[in-house]
Order: sequence, then structure tokens, then C-alpha cells
Amino acid sequence: QVKQSQQSVLEPYTARSKYRNHGQRVVNGQRLQQAFTDIFLGWTRVTGLDGQVRDFYVRQLRDGKGSADLDRMPATGMEVYARLCGWTLARAHARSGDRIAIASYLGAGSTFEEAMAVFAEAYADQNEKDYAELLNAIKSGRIEAQTGI
Repeated sequence: QVKQSQQSVLEPYTARSKYRNHGQRVVNGQRLQQAFTDIFLGWTRVTGLDGQVRDFYVRQLRDGKGSADLDRMPATGMEVYARLCGWTLARAHARSGDRIAIASYLGAGSTFEEAMAVFAEAYADQNEKDYAELLNAIKSGRIEAQTGI
């Protein structure tokens, strides 16, 4: 499977990507996150019939992704799912940086975990405020939305 890769949505707000090919950026990100990489994973640059140069990444066609139905997941399942997501994210971060520096930054105590819990609660509150504001904008006509889907 060949998929086009464009600049990151974050690139206009941060430094330019260190990768000369956007496909390479995607591939390197996937390799950091995946325990077992796709043997076909790679990138290329192609000039199209229209003369435009485009970046692509290549991967195995078989798509083995799964998803969780969070709306129907019981609390115990949600806890397991959250732990798996946290473990996966931590693993990707550990592979992308200096593991000793990261461990030193986090420390041995519970300070980091407590800070994350405080942040998560505050972020949940902010999400509720944002959602209420969205509903008000829809109600006032500032934003058009299709409801009841």
C-alpha cells in the first residue's frame, strides 16, 4: 500500500521537520511506536504526471488495526484499556529519547503520577466547558452543525 504523506499539521506552528521527505517522518514515527515493524515499511518521492513532487510512505497492504468500543466498555475494561494505552505511549516515548534522562526526570516517587491526575481532571473540566461553548455556538447559529446523527 502506498499512501501520500504531507507536512505535519503541527509544522506551521513549530520548527520545520528535520526529515527531507514527509514519508520518512511518518515511517520513523511508526517505527518508534511499533514493537514489530512492517517489513515493507519505507518511503519515496514521486513526480506526478502534473509535475508536482509528492512524498509517500509504503507499507504492507494488510491492515491489522483494531479499535475498542469505548461507549460499551465496562469500567474494568476501560481501566485495562487505559493502562495499555499508557504503556504503549510510554514505550514510544522511551524509544524516542534518552531512557535514562526520562527516568531521571520522572523520579522514583509519585509526583509525576499525581501531576498527571491533576492535569487530567482539569483537562476533563476544560473539555466540558468547550463542549458547552460549542453547543451555545450551534444554538446561536455561529456554527452550523448537523445534530441527531
